[in-house]
Amino acid sequence: MTGAPITNEQTSFDVLIIGAGISGINAAYRLQEAFPNYRYAILEARDRIGGTWDLFRYPGIRSDSDLYTFGFSWYPWNRSNPIGEGQDILAYLQDAMTTHNISPHVQFHHRVLSVEWDQQTWTVNIQHDGSQFQYTAKFLIFGTGYYDHSEPLATTIPGIENFKGDVIHPQFWPEDFDYMNKNIVIIGSGATAVTLAPKLSEKADRVTMLQRSPTYLASLPNRHSGSWLSRILPTTINYYINRMKRLIIGHLMYAFCRAYPNAARGILEKGMLKQLPPGFPLNPHFKPRYNPWEQRLCVCPNGDFFAAIRSGKTHVVTDYIETVDSDGIQLKSGQRLTADTIVTATGLKWRFMGGIPITVNGEKIDISEKYMWNGFMMQDLPNAAVLVGYASLSWTLGADASMSSICRLIKLMNSKGYSVARPSLQDSSKLEPRPLLDLSSNYIKRAEGMPRAASLRPWIGRTGYFSDMWFAIFGNITKGLELSA
Repeated sequence: MTGAPITNEQTSFDVLIIGAGISGINAAYRLQEAFPNYRYAILEARDRIGGTWDLFRYPGIRSDSDLYTFGFSWYPWNRSNPIGEGQDILAYLQDAMTTHNISPHVQFHHRVLSVEWDQQTWTVNIQHDGSQFQYTAKFLIFGTGYYDHSEPLATTIPGIENFKGDVIHPQFWPEDFDYMNKNIVIIGSGATAVTLAPKLSEKADRVTMLQRSPTYLASLPNRHSGSWLSRILPTTINYYINRMKRLIIGHLMYAFCRAYPNAARGILEKGMLKQLPPGFPLNPHFKPRYNPWEQRLCVCPNGDFFAAIRSGKTHVVTDYIETVDSDGIQLKSGQRLTADTIVTATGLKWRFMGGIPITVNGEKIDISEKYMWNGFMMQDLPNAAVLVGYASLSWTLGADASMSSICRLIKLMNSKGYSVARPSLQDSSKLEPRPLLDLSSNYIKRAEGMPRAASLRPWIGRTGYFSDMWFAIFGNITKGLELSA
């Protein structure tokens, strides 16, 4: 079942979804599945769907989660490689939208400037083709992702202005950049750097990943071989078996790493050591100072990063930058790295809810002072949901768990005759504030404008997929919520 396609004259909606990335597309499907007669639209500031997967065009861009869980449960990933490349993911998203008639609901080049709540209605101020106008909606869903599309995380690199070669941030990779026979230094050690290094080394003369501190790398086979059982079972059943298996393994791995960090460290280090060239030391290049899963693990499909090191074309240097000069980088240890290209893979800038100004009954809302309500709504924001993924599992799982709860809440409101649902906290002094995402990554620690979470429902962030789905089906959906007609 699908909702009715929007018309050019329509300005009033039951639900408006902000963002046509993977969260917004999933929200649209769940919404029209539960409420086939609802009027809804997806507002997208850019000219294409996909969010991250359309914005990032750097060589080798891929998912850092398997597509059995990162993809949609309602539109199974049908390729043999669990870790998908950017173009394949974009094609998959477009196929999902076309198959389920979501595409007619997307409005491109519709940038949301601000949103305002007045009594029972959201007014959404939009910019489109140089003009500004307004839509109204009964309910808002923020599917805006988690980082700033227009600006990367600010990082001070002394002397970078003196460099005469190319300086590139992966978020703004030039489509015509030819890295054949280049001598490239990648500054950074996260998922982007680990993805770029092996891909660039295919054509570059030399690639050096310069890191201040290492990260944990986990190699995974990137082809689903299948068992004898998978050859006799229907494709749909095979998909759900693989999905559930990866859900359970991912959950158990995260729990094991947090409960037994020393044992997990030993297992991960042993796995890395096996793939490095003989005699290559773990310390300092592959021995992080933090425990496993205090930051996200970096996935290496088929061990491609280690293969690039073994080839002799990719190198790892762990040091601090003294200064950058015209043709290289001087390190504090005294070592010098020559380069004709520097790639600054130094992180992403967090931008919660797209940085959209929010006003409720004439009062501007500072979301950094608010608590999350059951991980998908926010204190004092009526009829508005925020799709937040997991730090430890695929992002889409968290967004989908949220949509299950949102649809249940809207059904309750419809059945009881309520038009407004507003999370309300009478006394915050009894709550112990916690970070919304339980990671120590630099981009999260430096994030501004983040809402708070607490240790107990209903004032929590994301917990875990199984517990969140249990809540979506059976949990107390009205605790901490003011409902009114």
